[in-house]
Amino acid sequence: MLDQKPSSKAIFEHIIQLLILGIMIYWCFSIIRPFIQPVVWGMIIAVSLFPLYTRFKALFGKRPKLASPIFTLILLALLIVPAYQVTVSASSSAADFAQKLDAGELVVAPPSERVKQWPVVGKDLYELWYSASRNLDETIAKHKDAIGRFGKAAFSTVAGVGFGILQFILSIIIAGIFLANAESCRRFADALVVKLAGKVGEDFAVQAGKTVASVAKGVLGVAFIQAVLAAIGLLLLGVPGAGIWAILVLIVAIVQLPPIIVLGPVAIYAFSAYDSTSATIFLIWSLLVSASDGVLKPMLLGRGLRTPMLVILLGAIGGMMMSGIMGLFVGAVVLALGYELFIAWLYGHRDSLEQTNSPEPINSPEQVNSPEPQNNPKQAKSDDMEAEA
Repeated sequence: MLDQKPSSKAIFEHIIQLLILGIMIYWCFSIIRPFIQPVVWGMIIAVSLFPLYTRFKALFGKRPKLASPIFTLILLALLIVPAYQVTVSASSSAADFAQKLDAGELVVAPPSERVKQWPVVGKDLYELWYSASRNLDETIAKHKDAIGRFGKAAFSTVAGVGFGILQFILSIIIAGIFLANAESCRRFADALVVKLAGKVGEDFAVQAGKTVASVAKGVLGVAFIQAVLAAIGLLLLGVPGAGIWAILVLIVAIVQLPPIIVLGPVAIYAFSAYDSTSATIFLIWSLLVSASDGVLKPMLLGRGLRTPMLVILLGAIGGMMMSGIMGLFVGAVVLALGYELFIAWLYGHRDSLEQTNSPEPINSPEQVNSPEPQNNPKQAKSDDMEAEA
């Protein structure tokens, strides 16, 4: 059979089959491409919240089918209510700013002399700030082009955030569907990874679940808590656009940077716009929020996860550059998952793969530690007789 060569007709038929298969795969991928990111984020949410969903489902006793819709509605409420408040806060701040600007009532407090001491941008920022405090209309007219570009960028960012919120809503609904069919999803995942990776695929599936849950809780969960704490301080102080500042804190915390990068300039503004006591309390609160990850990460981050923070940073930034606000979340988890599975395949499962393919492991602990067989005279004599025969 090895000497037989396939005919030209058989080769042509195989080429046609592969071409049609490739077209079908590309077509299906093009159809589901807009939904890949929400589905992946829905899977991440479902894996992360499955332990909580299991406890929640136990409350319904003999009616577990009600647990998934109610749980999904609670998650939607937790997303939509803060998003609505942030939108209202940003809209009211923008409307108030525009109204005061048109009426000529907008007053900019003069900057402190310490602004000049800031590295790189201190001198230029002080001059711009001082010019705006003296004559705002003239400053705006002088920097009209730069303000226009900033306005376009801000509008694009706001539109991206709004689209991201819609994707989050869709992802939560998908996560609710996954949770309602958790057992079927688990069987499908097990069958898929075993098909792709053989017997060790089950270990890869367990490692993937632990990685997703750990990154979601230890990175995204900590960032969300820090953003909420920052929003509380901003709202109590009465800072304009508190919701926008809170979103910036969330983004900075996900990329593993201290939130004081965002809260520091707000604290400086507080010292020039509010009384010293309130500004000092807000500064202390900002420092506590920025340092809270040192307490929250050991509590929420899984012990088995050793993903370098550089991997999470690259995943978050690359995901945001590729897919916007949702990519910030999905990229961090997906790249961390890929890294953990690669390391597990490279080091953790090499021996198990070799042992699976070989009937008897070489240099196993049992062989190393077992005593050497003693010489038996009767056995030796029997062997000699067999050799002579």
